[in-house]
Amino acid sequence: MPDQVQTTAVESPAATFGARARMKAPEWAALLVFLLAEIAFFTVNSPYFLSWPNIVNIVTALAITGILAAGGTILLIAGQFDLSVGSGTAFVALMFALAAQSLGILPATGVAILVGMGIGMLNGFLVTVVGVNALITTLGTLAIFRGLTLSIGGASSVRVTGFDWAIARPFFDIPLSALLFLVIAIAVAVVLSRTVFGRTIYAIGANENAARLVGIRTKKTLFLAFVISGLCMAVTGLVSASQLGSTSGTTGLGLELAVVTAIILGGTSLKGGTGSMFGTVLGLLIVGVLNNGMTLMNINSTWQQVAAGTLLILAVSFDQVRQRFIRS
Repeated sequence: MPDQVQTTAVESPAATFGARARMKAPEWAALLVFLLAEIAFFTVNSPYFLSWPNIVNIVTALAITGILAAGGTILLIAGQFDLSVGSGTAFVALMFALAAQSLGILPATGVAILVGMGIGMLNGFLVTVVGVNALITTLGTLAIFRGLTLSIGGASSVRVTGFDWAIARPFFDIPLSALLFLVIAIAVAVVLSRTVFGRTIYAIGANENAARLVGIRTKKTLFLAFVISGLCMAVTGLVSASQLGSTSGTTGLGLELAVVTAIILGGTSLKGGTGSMFGTVLGLLIVGVLNNGMTLMNINSTWQQVAAGTLLILAVSFDQVRQRFIRS
């Protein structure tokens, strides 16, 4: 009898580790297999898909969504949402364009950064100090900043001149906007995996009450996470203004859906506590390759919206199934 008890005690950790490994492996494998299947399908159906210019186009198209998803990944791992990213990007771009006309490019860039941080601080204050649910808070600020953008900017576009840095192609014909996205993605990945701040984000997402009991300043950490999301809005507002040379009230429409889809598709749980920037990048590539391939096949853009919505539902469904599997 003692021998049997000892065997069980020794084998249990190994069995637990094996079970966890089996749960993690299919998740990454599924993402990679799906992405490779997309690539294979569109390669067969379009001779231009695997060309270097088209690969650059895919990464460039992901730049704005990817930068916003970097901040969104941090928040969702912590169990929070920011649905104001699209309207925040539009408002930042408008404030930059108006400030550039009267103050010049450099001061206007500072204004854009302050506006983005202000949006993040407002969201963070309402969630961590006032105690309003993050979903309700950011839905409200989504409407507020979209309305402000339309009211201040009017129906016409506001042009920006002398600010085309994002379309410059210094290395391998890759635009600076795409390179900036890659730098930010790597930086966020390092922060999440190698810093105390990153570990506290995971701890808060796994169990906020337990994190508070062990001495983690949860409200301060979450507030900072919302400010980071606001900084991402500032960067995307500047990138958008530089890429288009103008901004309007419709700038950033639909970005909320694209960002959330990529993050959840990449394996970040709606309940918080799990996820990674690498997974988010995989999710972004899956969505980006799908949109690009459908465009090359001359499929109507409205069907791309259908595909994006379907991916979001599938991603959330997969997350729910995974959570049930883990609990069982």
